[in-house]
Amino acid sequence: MFRFICIAIFLILYLILSIPIFLVEWIIGKFDRTLRDYSSLRFVQWAFCIIIKIAGIDMTIIGEENILDEPVLFIGNHRSFFDIVITYSRCRRLTGYVAKKEMEHIPLLSVWMRYLYCLFLDRRNPKEGLKTILQAIDYIKKGISICIFPEGTRSKDTEPILLPFKDGAFKISTKTNCPIIPISLNNTCSIFEKQFPRIKKTHVVVEYGKPIYPSELSPEDKKHIGSYVHNIILETLQKNMHLV
Repeated sequence: MFRFICIAIFLILYLILSIPIFLVEWIIGKFDRTLRDYSSLRFVQWAFCIIIKIAGIDMTIIGEENILDEPVLFIGNHRSFFDIVITYSRCRRLTGYVAKKEMEHIPLLSVWMRYLYCLFLDRRNPKEGLKTILQAIDYIKKGISICIFPEGTRSKDTEPILLPFKDGAFKISTKTNCPIIPISLNNTCSIFEKQFPRIKKTHVVVEYGKPIYPSELSPEDKKHIGSYVHNIILETLQKNMHLV
């Protein structure tokens, strides 16, 4: 429980003390939007790195060289609240995450998320869900990467089982032909979810796969691109199981 309490206190203090930072960032944005975007990114990444240290997370990172210096669609499996903390701490470029609609109502946190181009997806409303996908497509065209966990919710199955991938997420790539970067996260559920509410010192493996361009896939693979990427991530999870 000690790690959980420390992280909770840190998050509360961070959100409260960041209130004046919002004003500073707003002023910076009036003169230089890019500077504001990247200063906000680095500030949040600093906080996430602190959380990773407090939680005692030891990471093996594979394939980070596969991340291109251009807007991409990150597709990952989802097992833990810490998936976002871990992956976002390593983003080099502006990256908006697609989160569930409920997070839009969390005070202060939702403000930071909007600053960082995060989108809130209402899975129960197809019309609103389409608007979110269209906004993500617009962000890609503006040079901002998008990360989404297309299982739709955190999988509670034993690794390396994956829930089916929601097809809508892949329209972000097929409509822009931006590359897809698969992210395979092994053992992140052991940080918190397996022994809730305790946070346990854990070794996790994160592997970034090679870029996938929809236009270079066969017609059959492009038609079933969700299953295609799903299989790549599943195979990678199986390959890396012995590393955790």
